[in-house]
Amino acid sequence: MNFGDITTRGMHVLGCGKMGSALLAGWLKGGLPPSAVHVTDPYPSDWLKATGVALNTAPPTAPAVMLIAVKPQMMAQALPQAAALGGGNTLILTVAAGTPITAYEAVFGPATPIIRAMPNTPAAIGQGITALCGNDLVTPAQMELARVLMSAVGEVVMLAGEHQMDAVTGLSGSGPAYVFHLIECMAAAGEAQGLPAAMALQLATSTVAGAGALAAQAPEAPDVLRRNVTSPNGTTQAALELLMDATSGLPPLMARSIAASAARSKELSNE
Repeated sequence: MNFGDITTRGMHVLGCGKMGSALLAGWLKGGLPPSAVHVTDPYPSDWLKATGVALNTAPPTAPAVMLIAVKPQMMAQALPQAAALGGGNTLILTVAAGTPITAYEAVFGPATPIIRAMPNTPAAIGQGITALCGNDLVTPAQMELARVLMSAVGEVVMLAGEHQMDAVTGLSGSGPAYVFHLIECMAAAGEAQGLPAAMALQLATSTVAGAGALAAQAPEAPDVLRRNVTSPNGTTQAALELLMDATSGLPPLMARSIAASAARSKELSNE
């Protein structure tokens, strides 16, 4: 991975829980020297202590990047500690949900380049997807650096602007929970049809995982893959007639669900 001048100027990681640790693990695996990373975290994990990064010591005065990976409820307490990094010398990259760019500009100043990243939980196994957007001060080189950094945990897409971030939150940010619930529901339905609970869960989990992998790798679009499984008047068609019902099926339910998540994301940004 090309870490730019992070290797010489360093990086400050503010908060290193599950997402921060997943990113840091990817960067270290990609060749970032532990000596270039300074982490501030009040409750460091044993794994973090063993990485060799500088932990809870004074960070560089002007690191190339500061990653903000604290929980949203800790933001008001954590950000003022790092306010001195504002002004333009350091790129602020945040993976915290629900906090708009204007909130960071209020802390770091209007002359600070700020990028919001919205990864999702499969990032923990390197299978996530992240959406990026930044303020007007972010240079193409800084956006490319952010893309490289976030690619350590999966795919990356570039948004047209922050106005799309609520939709991303509703779709991919919260989306893993929808899929996990789908697995729960499929397993419960299989059990209701007479399968042992453990077997039903295994069948449901592997089916969703395999179908997702096929959708990601196959050249055909999902609707084509669906039709390939569906024989006329067969078993799959019997199920899809219920699932695809325009009034009571999955399409209107999923549309309402993602809209509700996006609306809540917008509310949190305004609180």
